[in-house]
Amino acid sequence: MSKYLITSALPYANGPIHFGHIAGAYLPADIFTRFLRQNGEDALYICGTDEHGVAITIGAEKAGVPYQQYVDGHHKTIKAFFDKLNIRFDHFSRTTLPEHFPLCQEFFLDLHKKGFIKPAVEAQFFCVKCNRFLADRYVTGACPKCGAGEVRGDECTKCGEWLEPSKIIAPSCKVCGSVPEIRKVTQYFLDLTAFAPRLKEWLGAKTDWKPNVRNKALSMIEEGLVQRSITRELTWGVPVPLPEAKGKVLYVWFDAPIGYISATMEWAKLKGEPEAWKDWWQNKDSKLIHFIGKDNIIFHTIIWPAMLMGQDKPWILPDNVPGNEFYNLENRKFSKSEGWYIDTDDFFSKYSVDALRYAIASNGPETADSQFLWEDFAARNNELADTLGNLVNRCFSFMKKNFDGKIPAAGELKPEDRALLDGMAPAFEETGAFYRSYKVRQAVSRAMALAMAANKYVNDTAPWTLRKTDIVRCATVLNVASRAIINAAVLLYPVIPDTALKILAKAGLPPGDKPPDFKPYEPSLDNMALGEDSSLLFAKILPEQVKAEVEKLKAMGEAAQAK
Repeated sequence: MSKYLITSALPYANGPIHFGHIAGAYLPADIFTRFLRQNGEDALYICGTDEHGVAITIGAEKAGVPYQQYVDGHHKTIKAFFDKLNIRFDHFSRTTLPEHFPLCQEFFLDLHKKGFIKPAVEAQFFCVKCNRFLADRYVTGACPKCGAGEVRGDECTKCGEWLEPSKIIAPSCKVCGSVPEIRKVTQYFLDLTAFAPRLKEWLGAKTDWKPNVRNKALSMIEEGLVQRSITRELTWGVPVPLPEAKGKVLYVWFDAPIGYISATMEWAKLKGEPEAWKDWWQNKDSKLIHFIGKDNIIFHTIIWPAMLMGQDKPWILPDNVPGNEFYNLENRKFSKSEGWYIDTDDFFSKYSVDALRYAIASNGPETADSQFLWEDFAARNNELADTLGNLVNRCFSFMKKNFDGKIPAAGELKPEDRALLDGMAPAFEETGAFYRSYKVRQAVSRAMALAMAANKYVNDTAPWTLRKTDIVRCATVLNVASRAIINAAVLLYPVIPDTALKILAKAGLPPGDKPPDFKPYEPSLDNMALGEDSSLLFAKILPEQVKAEVEKLKAMGEAAQAK
């Protein structure tokens, strides 16, 4: 049986993350991991903070604190946010841990020994006022491909283009704002051209990948790969392990993906099995899945695979890279500096974590950019309240009141009963296929279709009326409805895990030490005692709440602009 090694892009430890990040790389990975475990499959979910690079140095210098202190604080904040959202990693590490440095240097030396890394002189921006060479993100300007303004020096956040810093239009130093000059400097380059034939063959076989990911990578190969600089003039990072390269560190995008491996090594060490990481990273039966946003596609489909191909050890290559598009906020990108963001502490003081997970999953940026709209969030929350919450409440409350708090035994089944029951196996088959192929939106829709069918069934059969005219038939309807409720909860567990487990507990199923099996629930429900919890699953969000949230967001944006 295959083993699944799952990663999400390492978030930069230079600020809090937001719902846009969650939608792109973390919630889809968490959902996939939970689904695999429901099926009894071996899965390991690894992540951590990316703590090197210019984004870190700029942030720390602006804050006036040492680099390590700066990343320590953000590492803690980011992990707490993941915990709040019920994103459950098997291990959450960081790239400043001791195991990471020698591994990065080993990768560099293997590639250097084989001639895949060579020194060369390049033109680089130098800020006279700051008296230093400007690494990628110390430079800002316009994208030479799409023209978007205020892009960073290594990639365009609008079109996703991989940029050469010296080619951006109207450059300026991000620290002091002055116009930098071009100077020559020696750096070390990874020769991607040497890997082009193998990369093309490898990607050509990935016919099941998302078209946006595969096509972007193949297009870059067709356009012609180049030698890419993988060192920088910085004091913060992994030192280049060559005596003649003193004062240089590895480019953050060279060292960051190696963090997936060093994090797994740390996991194995903490587990008391220091060699266990090899069974994941050097095992042909292990499937490596990278969940990322579209701005990380090239790094995970070109640079990182080339780095793995050039090693002396039998590293596995990515089996799939389910890259998602961007997730925005009310028609604009999330931006704390522009006041266009959601205060998460305030949000979770009023709204459900599972409602957010459900809203993002239902409208995730799987094939095109999507966005968080307050009106849509309220609609998704209310869909849960009306479809799932109402179904659970009215059926279980009715049984508590009229059947001594038990699910009554089923009598003879009628065609409408069998129709609902017969639809459960196909619901699992189809929903499971969507989860497995990273189509979370369709999985959610198919799972909720069972809850909707159960609601219609209860409305049509009207057990509250049958109680007065045919108690046996009433009992049968409630028994069948209860089975549909249990199965809907199992189907939705990867998306709304806390709510799903709460529903199962309400139904009287004992808590287990593992997720509910992803298959139709088969044991008899006759006379099973319901759980004691009678609380509502979701509170509805009213139109005036939506209006207030939108007005607050606009006021924050206007205040930031004025400032």
